[in-house]
Amino acid sequence: MTTLLYRFISLNIWGLLPAYWQKQVSKIYSKVYNKTFTRYIIQPYCKFNGLGDDYLGLFQSENGRKGYRNFQDFFTRKYIEPPKINSPYIWPCEGLLCDIGLVSSMPKINVKGDKRHIRAIFGSYGSKIPDDYYFSNIFLHNNNYHRIHAPVSGTAVDYERIPGELILLRPWVYKTDPSLPAIRNERVNVILRDDDGLFWYLSIVGGPAVGTIVLNKNFKPGTYLSIGDEIGMFLLGSTCCMATPIESTVIKGSKVQMGSTY
Repeated sequence: MTTLLYRFISLNIWGLLPAYWQKQVSKIYSKVYNKTFTRYIIQPYCKFNGLGDDYLGLFQSENGRKGYRNFQDFFTRKYIEPPKINSPYIWPCEGLLCDIGLVSSMPKINVKGDKRHIRAIFGSYGSKIPDDYYFSNIFLHNNNYHRIHAPVSGTAVDYERIPGELILLRPWVYKTDPSLPAIRNERVNVILRDDDGLFWYLSIVGGPAVGTIVLNKNFKPGTYLSIGDEIGMFLLGSTCCMATPIESTVIKGSKVQMGSTY
């Protein structure tokens, strides 16, 4: 019952608001988390979400401080030392693997009466994705690490920003179509070409209260990225989708870590 109500609110109330108003409300929400008083909610928030000292000790604020100035500063935390990578392919972020499968086998999604394939997530790049590629969608909860990294070593080919809505992201609300928000929402799509000449497609998807999706200042077409190099980060709320030439052995519903074997 709660899930149905949440879905109704997401799609039939919030989802019917013009994208302009969704963004205006989200900006207010984001501004609150930039206030200094919000640093006092970080500790109880971590306790509530089971984030222990062992995990939190891996991170520091963007400016290198031990403490965090506000909740946004905590949200955009970065690793003190990047995780060790022992695989040629990794997950680009931390989160819940809520959708996965062969691109050609993924069911179409009903978007306001229009049936769309998950290729639509990747905008103008979607038509270039081969049928034998593999799709995955990682949902990043508010308590997750919110930076996106290169899943493979290779060259940044291109990127595009797609304006869109900011409907709610929670995948358990969209049990039969967990990638619906990724098709509707504002996002940044990226193409990487790995050292074998194969293309990897990423879609960095925003959600309510996202101030913006920030690409790393060193990221631009033509830049060579070593596996694990940072591509960008979210300012609150997010999902990351991929279309890849390599099949993952991880099953749907699993939690993945940035740097863990894809």
